Amino acid sequence: MDPNDRPPALVADNPSTISSDELPPERQHQQSSSPPSTAADAPHTTPSNSPRTETDPDLAASDFPYGDGDGDGDGEGDEEEEDSSELVREGQNNLVEGDSSETLPDAQIQTTSEPDRIAHGPIRRKRRRRKRFFTELNGSTSLSRHSRHRIGDPAKEVDTEALIAISVGFPVDSLTEEEIEANVVDVIGGPEQSNYIIVRNHILARWRSNASSWLTFEQALDAIRSEHKNLVQSAYGFLLKHGYINFGVAPSIREAKLRSFDGVNRANVVVIGAGLAGLVAARQLIFLGFKVVVLEGRARPGGRVKTRRMAGDGVVAAADLGGSVLTGINGNPFGVLARQLGLPLHKVRDMCPLYLPSGRAVNKEIDSKVEASFNKLLDRVCNLRQSMIEEVKSVDVSLGTALEAFRRVYGVAEDPQEHMLLDWHLANLEYANASLMSNLSLAYWDQDDPYEMGGDHCFIPGGNERFVRELASNLPIFYQRNVESVRYGTDGALVYAAGQEFHGDMVLCTVPLGVLKKGIIEFVPELPKRKLGAIERLGFGLLNKVAMLFTYNFWGADIDTFGHLAEDSSMRGEFFLFYSYHSVSGGPLLIALVAGEAAIKFEMMSPVESINKVLDVLRGIFKPKGIVVPDPVQAVCTRWGKDHFTYGSYSYVAVGSSGDDYDILSESVGDGRVFFAGEATNKQYPATMHGAFLSGMREAANILRVARRRSISPQPLQ
Repeated sequence: MDPNDRPPALVADNPSTISSDELPPERQHQQSSSPPSTAADAPHTTPSNSPRTETDPDLAASDFPYGDGDGDGDGEGDEEEEDSSELVREGQNNLVEGDSSETLPDAQIQTTSEPDRIAHGPIRRKRRRRKRFFTELNGSTSLSRHSRHRIGDPAKEVDTEALIAISVGFPVDSLTEEEIEANVVDVIGGPEQSNYIIVRNHILARWRSNASSWLTFEQALDAIRSEHKNLVQSAYGFLLKHGYINFGVAPSIREAKLRSFDGVNRANVVVIGAGLAGLVAARQLIFLGFKVVVLEGRARPGGRVKTRRMAGDGVVAAADLGGSVLTGINGNPFGVLARQLGLPLHKVRDMCPLYLPSGRAVNKEIDSKVEASFNKLLDRVCNLRQSMIEEVKSVDVSLGTALEAFRRVYGVAEDPQEHMLLDWHLANLEYANASLMSNLSLAYWDQDDPYEMGGDHCFIPGGNERFVRELASNLPIFYQRNVESVRYGTDGALVYAAGQEFHGDMVLCTVPLGVLKKGIIEFVPELPKRKLGAIERLGFGLLNKVAMLFTYNFWGADIDTFGHLAEDSSMRGEFFLFYSYHSVSGGPLLIALVAGEAAIKFEMMSPVESINKVLDVLRGIFKPKGIVVPDPVQAVCTRWGKDHFTYGSYSYVAVGSSGDDYDILSESVGDGRVFFAGEATNKQYPATMHGAFLSGMREAANILRVARRRSISPQPLQ
């Protein structure tokens, strides 16, 4: 790029062009006990002819000291088929009257582009991970059995309900560990279990078909013969307590929750962190009858979900600087919330053109060749790791080391352009895991793949703050309360935050793994060595973004993503992928991703230097086409690694770790006094917004179970 093309306002690192964030709108929901706004919350002004280049204050190193939180396998056999007839209404030959659809309820959400089918093949590039999309389910005996009955069969409704249960994470024809622990049936296996599963699936599907209304016990019982009322009671109670039904933010759901449990002598719970896990857990705990207080270090809720309002020169947009994409809509609780709020979803379209450093588009044949080679390399590595796990279970190496070894052996991507293409795919993998390839466990880096949710990947128009605002509404949240220590014993727990003392019968800690790694919160007694080991072994990685608001869309309205190749392998993740938010943000917004080693170096650059570099990339792509890249009217750079509330972006399985460490991190300590939630405690759905959401629901149910064991429970469920 010609230096003369660079706008003068971006040449010098002028501190006056770096402004703070404005007070988020959700502060209007704060309780009177929440601290008032400070001068730091107000935006600095900039000259009207200069683009605003900013570091988001939530993500800056020096702004705050700490405090925020973030944040399923099938069996085989046909035994339940012969018993399912016991459950039908008299005079009926199927479980539920009426027509059914093979489409999952969450797939019926209005989208701004053509939706995917329930089951589909791999979709390239737009995905954060290399997906396998129901390969385990498609090959299973159980799903094949259901598929045989989809057309012209009385069991069609039951089969659709089974698919809905699968999408939520339930096994096809077995119980979850939670159900076994809850004693939902008297005998594991046999007719009672088979009948229970049919009842459970029916209740789940019935509510999700109309998730904006409260499903009563009588409605759940309506289609089942009266002699099976005990199974309906068992399934309904389990689904209700564990947050599978009657959850969310629809008015009827809120009202029903407020009416459901009105008792005294309730247990107290202190929730640390108002991220997704903390907000969801707090709402569910209040619903279950607990007295709850939420302590949040920031001046806003949401944690790593942060929507920034950007504006200038007559254009406005909403930029998701943290969690942004709903990764699979089938079974996703945020799909339920979107339906309840009437939010249309924008499907992230598959097309993702790639550009060389020269600006020339990558040859499609070469692109396909390298992508196929990359996938074959991963397959060979997976075969290697299977042998390694079976023969030498104590040995683990990095995914990066294994891939490079295979690349050399098979002579993959030796041509310079092919090597850049391979680097792009590796950068995409580093984005998926928020870490360098050299840090990822060869044995377990993709341990969550079998559980990934199917369906489209979607954006929320207006940003994910819309979810956060609704979840935080009317909750007793104390903002700017940095938790310093948690002391727990047989008589409860004390939480010290910002010079105040909060007592609870139990504590739920939802802070990010990065905060736990730093040891910011003192636990007395110290956390068990087993949990400390998991905290140390699991990885907590980094992904950064540059959000740029322009006066017009110069990149085109027909794509949601495009990629850029780098000549330097060590910087392959620098602005390697651009997301267009023009169709969902309200304005011409472009977000550049910075992953891998580049994400670490990115935090050492000034915002102005970062903007200069990303504009160089954009002008290198579009100038040869005769397209002028204007100056952004506003730009924001994230610094998640320096954010004292997170110290990173999301978790990954590091060398020497495994999926078991997620389970260990989720374990309570102090004989059920201190509980843990957040994406890094969810083995099935780590590093996702829905993983944080589901972990909050999980721990609310665990807290209820322990409270009842101690006879300090809230009002009983009916």
